[in-house]
Amino acid sequence: MAERTLRGMKIGANSMESEVGVEFAPRVEAVYDCPDGTVLVIPFSAEADIPPVWEAPNGGEALLRDAERPEPGPVKHQRTHWDMLLERRTIAELEDLLNERLDLLRSGALRKSA
Repeated sequence: MAERTLRGMKIGANSMESEVGVEFAPRVEAVYDCPDGTVLVIPFSAEADIPPVWEAPNGGEALLRDAERPEPGPVKHQRTHWDMLLERRTIAELEDLLNERLDLLRSGALRKSA
């Protein structure tokens, strides 16, 4: 039997290739300080833009060591259903639609069918 038999191995779980001759991409380690005093060391590609803030595993935001906290961007207000409706129709159009539906309701044309 061959020396490199797959008997007893999990298919797909373990690679039979070795790391000999493989050249890894250059890496940079970024050090983040968490609010609770924990230190995170996260490897990044040497070409990547390293973010100044990282989400801490225990909650909060970890700050990149020797970096300043960025100023928060403008807060975008959440659009309501009314805001989206006003993007499609004017108040006058909405009043006309309301009056039409009220007339149909009063005339009995909008009764439930059994």
